[in-house]
Amino acid sequence: MTTTIDGSRIARRIRARVAEEVAAGAGTVPGLATVLVGDDPASAVYVAAKRRAVREAGMRDFHRHLPGQATQEDVAAVIDELAGDPRVSGILLQLPLPRRLDAAALIDRIPVTKDVDGLTTASAGLLARGERGLPPCTPSGVIELLDAEGIALKGARVAVVGWGALVGRPLAQLLLRRGATVTIAHEHTTDLPAVTRAADIVVVATGVRGLVGSAHVAPGAVVIDVGIHRTPDGLAGDVRSAELDGIADRITPVPGGVGPMTIAMLMVNTLRAARWGAEGETLAARPTVSSRSSRRLTPGT
Repeated sequence: MTTTIDGSRIARRIRARVAEEVAAGAGTVPGLATVLVGDDPASAVYVAAKRRAVREAGMRDFHRHLPGQATQEDVAAVIDELAGDPRVSGILLQLPLPRRLDAAALIDRIPVTKDVDGLTTASAGLLARGERGLPPCTPSGVIELLDAEGIALKGARVAVVGWGALVGRPLAQLLLRRGATVTIAHEHTTDLPAVTRAADIVVVATGVRGLVGSAHVAPGAVVIDVGIHRTPDGLAGDVRSAELDGIADRITPVPGGVGPMTIAMLMVNTLRAARWGAEGETLAARPTVSSRSSRRLTPGT
């Protein structure tokens, strides 16, 4: 029988641990600033869930809601203000933005030390170079899921189906750090089943509903479904999970799999950002700082 990986349970455990560390910590309480532009219903729901998690973790909730007609300059000014606020440990700009706004330029205004979504060019560079940084929440959530299940990554063959900047590419970098052998494929890959059936772990993050089924998975493989789609029958993923019962060893459900892990890792990143911010302030206050110590100002795990 195929075992369902309970992402909600694992996420609750991580969030509880973060709350304990926040309560036990001394000094500044971590604070997360969420920036929402416009009135997209789905974005409003996602931001509300993140803000609720912040409060439950005992962190400070800083929220800015700008009207849909806000200009590039309006949003940039808010980000710059939050970047300079010492009470704000992390900044999250909720996507998608209205089409007329340049999302990439606005994201890159977020200081790397406060980039809790791990989406700035600087954060991507740190990840690619294998240096300390705040990794994107969903990919790091996938790693946490696999670790919680005791699934060895060193030496494992992993097929990441999806090459996007939000999940596929950063996940490949994180897996490589852990010693996995990674193949990146996507919906346009010729003979996709031949690629995925050779893998011990298959992670699917294409945004294509039901792309992967029984022909794509070898017996005993672990399947992580990152996709989420609203259908008349409820939520569905990128994987036709019913076909994999009895084939896959373990699989994440939709919902209740990767989704809860994303918010849990956002809390982890906010706590990390707060600690690195405090570390940076301590180093800056010293009369002399060696080149070796200065390097610690770069955030990381």
